[in-house]
Amino acid sequence: MRNAIKLTTVLAAGALTFGLSACGSSGSDSASDASGPLVVAASPTPHAEILNYVKENLAKKAGLDLEVREFTDYVTPNTATEDGSVGANYFQNQPYLDDFNKKRGTHIVPVVTVHLEPLGLYSHKVKSTDALKSGATIAVPNDSVNEARALKLLDANGIITLKDGVGNEATPSDIAKNPKNLTFKELEAAQTPRSLDDVDAAVVNGNYAIEADLKPATDALVLESAKNNPYGNFLAVKDGNEDDPRVKKLAKLLTSAEVKKFIEDKYAGSVLASF
Repeated sequence: MRNAIKLTTVLAAGALTFGLSACGSSGSDSASDASGPLVVAASPTPHAEILNYVKENLAKKAGLDLEVREFTDYVTPNTATEDGSVGANYFQNQPYLDDFNKKRGTHIVPVVTVHLEPLGLYSHKVKSTDALKSGATIAVPNDSVNEARALKLLDANGIITLKDGVGNEATPSDIAKNPKNLTFKELEAAQTPRSLDDVDAAVVNGNYAIEADLKPATDALVLESAKNNPYGNFLAVKDGNEDDPRVKKLAKLLTSAEVKKFIEDKYAGSVLASF
């Protein structure tokens, strides 16, 4: 999903805006017309993959006309849901959504939690955190929620110590102890796996790790625990659309035994069903 974020490039922003404008009419209709298809904005991996499994294997029998629209950033899915260009989205967790709604004045609400993508620390240069040298550079996501999440991961594994009471907006300035004198390179979340040849290690969101052919369950130096984890990813809609019959059908399908087995078989522990 953050867990976000700015668009990867100005060109990408323009392309996404054009794409939404070109199909804005059908998107808006789908968001308001319960007889039309439900258009869902999603990150490519694993969200769109899970949705496409539902579309190809479960939706027809349930009487759901589902359209999956992929986005590579963490901003457009929410703004498109807010303005009605799409009817729902599936890419984010609760801390990120709370931060997004607060800062942008949007009214997106969760419907049902589907899965967790554990955040991990990866490296092309060392095999363990003990091997990180003094002054090593660590890439972290630059959006407030995912940066805090990354720093909490490092804190939980004894790599740094955060100040007491630090919340979901922690930054490197909130580090109380940094025994390896690590420096932090703040990047858009989607860029963190691409930085691995340039930094000593990077904290990478689960979906971007999978897209980069990293295997969180085996490749991460340290990995988030799933126990009591608040970062489960969910289906979300604009406030007031929770009772849309198409949304209810999709929520039920996304938390079905068939989808749980699909997640377990396809992702082998790199993505964890949360239901």
